[in-house]
Amino acid sequence: MTETPRAQRFTDRRVVVTGAAGGLGKVVADLFRAEGARVVATDVAVAEGVVACDLSDDVARDAFVADSLAELGGLDVLCNVAGILKFSPLPVMSAELLRKHYEVNALAPLMLAKGFSEALIESTGNIVSVASISSVMGQPYNVAYCSSKAALLLGMRALAIEFGAHKVRVNCVSPGGIETPMTGNAATGLPEDVNWEWIAKSQSVIPGFMPPQDVAESLLFLASDAAASITGANLVVDRGTVW
Repeated sequence: MTETPRAQRFTDRRVVVTGAAGGLGKVVADLFRAEGARVVATDVAVAEGVVACDLSDDVARDAFVADSLAELGGLDVLCNVAGILKFSPLPVMSAELLRKHYEVNALAPLMLAKGFSEALIESTGNIVSVASISSVMGQPYNVAYCSSKAALLLGMRALAIEFGAHKVRVNCVSPGGIETPMTGNAATGLPEDVNWEWIAKSQSVIPGFMPPQDVAESLLFLASDAAASITGANLVVDRGTVW
């Protein structure tokens, strides 16, 4: 069956996508390219066509921003997808685990927004970030992820106010469970005696994990001109996690 050509919503738009070596980030980068964008993709993991960078490292992150701007000649869309997720019961949760979640899930995207701010203001561009339903609801054994994604969500909403004066939009998508290696491996290593009934309470009314493209399409919508009057928003894409 012939695949329907995609609308060219991002022709010659300059886009940075983080977490693009696999999972959701790769799908997002591929869709932006399919719609005409010039994309710089990055990830801590090595992959073809992806700039290897540890965005939690200040020096490496600043160099990545400078290199991206030099390559693209500016920026129209910053798409923050990179994230980590590791469950841990409170008695064994470490400061190192918390710190890593905050650095990757919150600090890095917020500092990227700062680094690219002048370019985004010049282009009247926008920022779209992957938060999570975990940013607005408590989940057992998930303190590090919930709190770091909450920091990201509220940080981006605060930036929406500052950027609003320059007509730069800032939005988030909050997914539920996505069919990616990160989600699948999140509970690896949990003790056998954890309460799985607690974990099951956050299941969606439409069963199963979502394919990454379902979430990617929402990110591209918010990055597109169709969302020109949307900023400071948190679009929930979770198959109905309502209890």
